[in-house]
Amino acid sequence: MERTIAAMRNRPIPGSSGLIRAMSLLGDPVLHGTCEPVTDFGPSLARLVEDMYATMYAAEGVGLAANQIGVPLRVFVHDCPDDDDVRHLGHLVNPRLVEADGITVRGPEGCLSLPGLEAATPRFDRAVVEGVTVDGEPVRVTGTGFFARCLQHECDHLEGEVYTDRLTGLRRRRALRAARRAPWARTG
Repeated sequence: MERTIAAMRNRPIPGSSGLIRAMSLLGDPVLHGTCEPVTDFGPSLARLVEDMYATMYAAEGVGLAANQIGVPLRVFVHDCPDDDDVRHLGHLVNPRLVEADGITVRGPEGCLSLPGLEAATPRFDRAVVEGVTVDGEPVRVTGTGFFARCLQHECDHLEGEVYTDRLTGLRRRRALRAARRAPWARTG
């Protein structure tokens, strides 16, 4: 146990050296296009991930996709609890949602790119995502409950979707009307 605690103390806190970047908001074209795969695993990728953590924490979020800060690459970070309040901290580069199953749960969902808004959004109760780390090491993440919702939400971002795209009928109309009226809404 001491070795684990000592190792944790010597590791930098994710985002502690990152820069807080401007958030892309609903209506920004970068949020609505499919993100490109990462091919350069150099220092610029490590810097991007560090900046993403810093931005996510500053905005008090539990996940953030690269396109939410204007970078159309397949990367996301997360620091999200599951329904048992177990913390899941990490990042994925070139992630793929390989499984989404279990019961479909309609639960409250928000987004840093739609600040202050949320809507009951259907998601599967279990999700599995595979990708790699900034060092190119394979990683497989399994989430249930709230963490499964987070994983699906961030994978959607990389495909150019926001949670309002999953809404239908009255829920969708209400959410989009609220977004148009929000103080941050783009006027055109």
